[in-house]
Amino acid sequence: MSRLSVRMRVTLAATVIVATVLTAASLVLILALRDSLEGGAADEATRKVIARATALRKEEPLVTAPPPDDGAGPSREPTPEQSENGSGTDPDETKVTLADGYATASTVVSTLDGPVTVRARVSLAPVLDALSVLERLLLVGVPALVLLMAVMTWELMGRVLAPVESIRATFADITAKNLHRRVPEPVTRDEVARLARTMNATLGQLESAVERHKQFVADAAHELRNPVATLSARLELGLPLAPDLVTEALTDVARIQALTGDLLLLARLDGGEPLIHTEVDLAQVAAEAAARPAPVRIALDLDAGVVVQGSRAHLERMVANLVANAVRHAASQVTIRVTADGLDVLDDGPGIPESSRELVFRRFHRLDEARARDAGGSGLGLAIARDIATLHGGTLTVRDTPRGAHLSFRMTPPAERSGRAGPVRGSAAS
Repeated sequence: MSRLSVRMRVTLAATVIVATVLTAASLVLILALRDSLEGGAADEATRKVIARATALRKEEPLVTAPPPDDGAGPSREPTPEQSENGSGTDPDETKVTLADGYATASTVVSTLDGPVTVRARVSLAPVLDALSVLERLLLVGVPALVLLMAVMTWELMGRVLAPVESIRATFADITAKNLHRRVPEPVTRDEVARLARTMNATLGQLESAVERHKQFVADAAHELRNPVATLSARLELGLPLAPDLVTEALTDVARIQALTGDLLLLARLDGGEPLIHTEVDLAQVAAEAAARPAPVRIALDLDAGVVVQGSRAHLERMVANLVANAVRHAASQVTIRVTADGLDVLDDGPGIPESSRELVFRRFHRLDEARARDAGGSGLGLAIARDIATLHGGTLTVRDTPRGAHLSFRMTPPAERSGRAGPVRGSAAS
């Protein structure tokens, strides 16, 4: 029951309640009408038996009363009971039975020939016919009313919940990229309208907070670039004086510069910077990324002519980040594969646990193994790669592989691609 929609639950509840009430009312109506009609037939039979008993008493001479004790002659005066009802019959002594389709009334009348039982009966056929008609009407009418109630409740709840569904659908489409959108506010002044206004107010506050956060990151990263560049230049001037110390310092400065660049790129991606779409040869981008010096062997498995629509700079950064991540964790080899389906980067390192396949795409998140053996990563490479994939309408996921990690980039929907030449196989090693 809890899995049903509110509309369905309300409709079922209203239908059950109405069906129960109408069924109970129908039973009460049938029983009341039966009692009333049978009571009327019993009264009619009682009136008939009293009338017949009265007529019978009028046809008989009055019963002679026993002689008084004083020896007087017989009296022809009626007894007080005979004078009172004219027949010697007490209606309270009349018995009525309902059986075999009749209401039968009977009473005992005293005559000169002895007690006589007088009976009268009234057919219950009209009662049964009336009850049958009523039952047929209720048998058709009650389900019809219940069905009508269910349909009306369903339609009414649909109209009531339509603004809620509109609010839900709009809110589901709102992401960090389009926080400027607002849910529709109904013109009514009910709870749904108040909910919509509250959600819009919350969205406004959230948009302001996110914008302030983005601006802070962009400003901080931008302001760091100049001092870091100046520090790097000064350290290079002092390299002859203390080579070891300056080399270590330059390495740290390079990491700071890389982190600053990553933060600036994330700020631009979060800000919804429009892309300059061009035709990008994905195999060429992969080959250029593999040509960079690396401590492990990089194998290429490329289908030539795989062209996608997008920003070349962003796609190059995405592939470079994927390759750099694979190189840091590979034991001996990284494989870059480009097919008509997309791009895959595989390594023969420790791999990514299934429970962490989404966590690795979080910003500044690194697995415990990576933290122990890799001091060069900032935890932003895969996050940036997924943001770029999403910006191009694609997906970046971790796939199953017998050994190591397998990161897969897919375009959805597939972009237009040019004709394909034969596959290119090769490898690059530092």
